[in-house]
Amino acid sequence: MRSVVYDRYGPPGELRVEEVPVPSPGEKSVLIEVVATSVNLSDWEALTGSPAYARIGGLRAPSRRVLGSDIAGRVSALGSGVTRFRLGEEVYGDNLTLRGGFAEYAVAPESALAHKPAGLTFAEVSTLPQAGAIAIQGTASARRGQRVLINGAGGGSGSLAIQLAKLSGAHVTGVDNAGKLDYMRELGADEVVDYRNEDFTRREPYDLVLDLVAHRSMFAYRRALVRGGRYLLVGGTVRSLLRVITVGAALGLLTGRRLGLLVARQGPTYFVPVAERCIAGDLRIHIDRTFTLDEVPQALAYVGEGHALGKVVVTP
Repeated sequence: MRSVVYDRYGPPGELRVEEVPVPSPGEKSVLIEVVATSVNLSDWEALTGSPAYARIGGLRAPSRRVLGSDIAGRVSALGSGVTRFRLGEEVYGDNLTLRGGFAEYAVAPESALAHKPAGLTFAEVSTLPQAGAIAIQGTASARRGQRVLINGAGGGSGSLAIQLAKLSGAHVTGVDNAGKLDYMRELGADEVVDYRNEDFTRREPYDLVLDLVAHRSMFAYRRALVRGGRYLLVGGTVRSLLRVITVGAALGLLTGRRLGLLVARQGPTYFVPVAERCIAGDLRIHIDRTFTLDEVPQALAYVGEGHALGKVVVTP
C-alpha cells in the first residue's frame, strides 16, 4: 500500500510516499481502508517535534512513521475479540494513539471508532473526532448572556467552538489572523479580532476564554477574565503549559479567576454528539481544501502555518 512516512523530526520535506506492507489488526483492533483523514495541528507538532511534548514516546526520532489520526473509511479486516464492527462497515474516529491515517490502510482500536452516520460524507466525519471533542468540552460551561472568547477560532476546533458557544446563547468573540475575520463572522462570531493588530487581553473582560494557541503571560490572561471567569488552555508551548499549572493556579486562588488546562477526553462519547448536531443542522462543517497522499507535505504546511479556514482533508 502507499503510505506517507517520515523518520526524523523536521519540516514537511521530511515526508515521502513509500510502498509498505498492509498492517494487520491486533486484538480488539480493526483494519480500515482509509477514505479520508483530516489534518490536525497535532500532526504538524508530531512532524516538527515541537513543542517538546510532541516527542513523547520518541525523543530523538518519531515513534510512529505515519501521521494522521482522524480517520474515516471502511472496515477491511477484524482483529481477535472485535465485537462492535463487521467487515465492510463504514467507521470514523480519532486514532491518536496509533495514527497511520496518511495511508491507504490503517489499524485502529475498535474503542476509538464509531459507525459513520449516513447523513455525512467520509470527508465530513473525518473532520470531527479531535476538533469536535475539543470544541464541545471547551465550550461546555458557556451560558446565555456570557461573554466568550476563542483564541485561534478560525481553525478546526475553533470553528466548531464558535458555533457551539453561539448555540448556548453566549456573546462570542473570535481571535485569529486577518485572513480569517470574515470567515469567523460567517460562523456567527459577534466580534472578531486580528491578534496581530490588537491584544484581546486588553478588551472588556470575558466569562470564558478558550485558548487554542497560547502566547501571552498568565497575568494577561487573568486580566482578560471577569471575577469568577474561566481560562482554558488547549494548545501552546511547554512553557505556557507549565505557567498555567503553576502561576495560573496561584493567580486563580488569589483573584477569584480560574486559569487551567483543558485536557480534552477523546473517543466516540465526545465526538458522536458533535456529528449528531451537524446532521441536525445546528453545526456547519467547513472543509477548506482537500489534498492527495502525494500532497500531504503541502497539507501539513497549510495547517501548521495557520492558513486553514476550518479543516483540511487528505483523501488517499
